[in-house]
Amino acid sequence: MLTRTRNGPRRLRSRSARLRSRSARLRWSAGLAALLVAALGLTACSQSKKPPAEQQAAQAYLDALGAADSATAGQRTTDAAAATAAITRSLAGLADGGSGLRGSLRVTGLTDRQPESATASYDASWQLPGLTTPWRYTGTLPMVKQAQGWRVSWSAGAIHPRLANGSHLALKRSQPARAALQDSSGAALFKPTAVVTVGVNPAGVGDLGALASRLAAVPALQTTAGEVTSAVTAAGKDQFVPIITLRRPAYEQVKAQIFDLPGTQFQSGTRLLPPTSDFARPLLGSVGTATAEIVEGSQGQVRAGDEVGLSGLQRALDPQLRGVPGVDVHAASDAHATLGAKLGTVTPPVAGKPVRLTLDSRLQSAADATLDTVSRPASIVALQPSTGKILAVANSADAPGDIALTGQYPPGSTFKIATYAAALQADPSLAASTAVDCPPTVTVNGRTFQNHDKSEHGRIPLSAAFGYSCNTTAIDFGMKLAPGALAETAGALGLGGDWKLPVPAFSGSMPATAAGTEQAAEAIGQGKVLVSPLLMASMAGAAASGVGVGPSLVAGQQATAGPALDARVSTQLNELMRAVVAMPGATAHALNELPGQLRGKTGTAEFGTDNPPKSHSWFAGVRGDLAVAVFIYGGESSTTGAVPLAGQFFTKVR
Repeated sequence: MLTRTRNGPRRLRSRSARLRSRSARLRWSAGLAALLVAALGLTACSQSKKPPAEQQAAQAYLDALGAADSATAGQRTTDAAAATAAITRSLAGLADGGSGLRGSLRVTGLTDRQPESATASYDASWQLPGLTTPWRYTGTLPMVKQAQGWRVSWSAGAIHPRLANGSHLALKRSQPARAALQDSSGAALFKPTAVVTVGVNPAGVGDLGALASRLAAVPALQTTAGEVTSAVTAAGKDQFVPIITLRRPAYEQVKAQIFDLPGTQFQSGTRLLPPTSDFARPLLGSVGTATAEIVEGSQGQVRAGDEVGLSGLQRALDPQLRGVPGVDVHAASDAHATLGAKLGTVTPPVAGKPVRLTLDSRLQSAADATLDTVSRPASIVALQPSTGKILAVANSADAPGDIALTGQYPPGSTFKIATYAAALQADPSLAASTAVDCPPTVTVNGRTFQNHDKSEHGRIPLSAAFGYSCNTTAIDFGMKLAPGALAETAGALGLGGDWKLPVPAFSGSMPATAAGTEQAAEAIGQGKVLVSPLLMASMAGAAASGVGVGPSLVAGQQATAGPALDARVSTQLNELMRAVVAMPGATAHALNELPGQLRGKTGTAEFGTDNPPKSHSWFAGVRGDLAVAVFIYGGESSTTGAVPLAGQFFTKVR
């Protein structure tokens, strides 16, 4: 028998309550576990559930289409042969001759589901060759169930929802108007100009030999009988064979000589051309239809038929000038390949950006006109020493390319600018008034060097020796220079500079050191010294301004100027260069009547193996903030060649 205490019954009730609470918690945990197991079972079931068969079939078709696998995509339709052929045509149209066409096409839903049919919605995104922006659209695929499974009910609409049977996808490129290549004032240098292309239609030719001879006899056509014969023989019967494209006025001048010749054919049109046929030739270059080489090297950016820069600055600056073509997708007829309705725009055209050059049209026209009558390769370069801006680059009609910038020629006595600068730098006591000797000849290691015509001037001021262009005086200075001193001074004046121009240009070269007869020859611009007309204009400008010139062709892309010369050296060089023009009997005294304190240096540079050797003709001079170099290949004496041309140019720009 239990003894009842005051707290006994209370303890018994507490144990009973705890037991009931524990039982409830166990029942709740078991229920939660059952719910979790059921939920996990449902999730597992839903994860393992496959898409409907019709959706899988639609996706399989889209995957093959996006992979550009026409055959596999065709097999996923109700008409494999027709679908394969149609898809092949459309894929070729989207690739547009490029490679790497890929599409990402995904089913987004199913509607109208019936036991034997359904409709699959999808999103399409195509990455087209050469383009960064994808072409996107949405569509639907009618699905039908056949004995072999679900298939796309074939029509051309299975490629694009607005594509009709008998047509395929095709791209249309629309080039924006080409941006302007401008002169220093912002005026466009190229404008649409009426032209006529003179050519031959082989089908209309009777006597090819006679026709070729008649065409070759017309100088304006710039062709030979052999070139005409070869081109026509290699062409197809009805193929137009172009001979030359002439500006309309030039064509009118020769029309009577060629229009009625059997087989000739003429095509009128317009082209972007500079003001005249010789304006800044060939620096500016030309614009025309892209060549196969340009198309191949463009990595898909240029296609056949595009208008591009073909040469010169137009070619070098082409990516900026031509802009980005717009690309639209059209339906094109299978029968005659004509474009129909536009189905979408991949990317709109983006206009190019104009490029302003440093060229001054007035100076350029003057330089071109000066060379019009020169029947040898020749060039004129003009620049602004204070800024390095190239103001004119002219080449004669006979020049083999842009020799003004890329020519590599011995400078002859124009290089005495560097020789005298080095001598002045080495001897602080030397000045324009210092008396020096100018004997007729000097012998170095058994080789005799002489002045022009073995002239002898005795003991004369340094300025006179420079003005008379005494070779013997310059050689004496050159032989006294420390090894490498002449090359170092020439470098300060611009030789070997790291020019940053958009087109090729030669900044000169010479050995770092020389000795003996080579050292003597370099002192008078012979030996292994090579320069371009651009370099000689830069060196004359540097000598006159006292600062190395960094030439530039594009406004805003200023090249880094060279180091400053010793002020005393620059002052003395200006006095020496002035004597070349102002002193009676000096080599450029014929220019003394021109206004503006013209100063410079002439040069006659021997080249080749003839005996006596042939000579180039040079003049490099400065007037105010304008430095000019005139060069005539094989022009012989500078006094009868380059100096008169320099006079004509400075007269035109006074």
